[in-house]
Amino acid sequence: MILKPIETPQNIPSNSQWLAGIGAGSWFCIIKESSLFKISRFSKLGALECSGLFEIDKLGFSLEEEYTFTYLSHCQLCTIIQKNKTYIFKSL
Repeated sequence: MILKPIETPQNIPSNSQWLAGIGAGSWFCIIKESSLFKISRFSKLGALECSGLFEIDKLGFSLEEEYTFTYLSHCQLCTIIQKNKTYIFKSL
């Protein structure tokens, strides 16, 4: 498992989270855009790997409260846990 880099690359948004992986890890950033969410994924070194708009599978998620990116998360689907609820974000 790839541990969190010692330093966060300068271009990584401040609200990004590190998700360790086998062989590679990634930084994930989520922001609200109207009724959708924009999720961006960055490499360990800060290169943008993908970015797009995502729909959420259920109501109740809030960017104002603590949340954690978890598996399965990639460029087409992201999983976030908040208050013991699992939210699935699917790319449009």
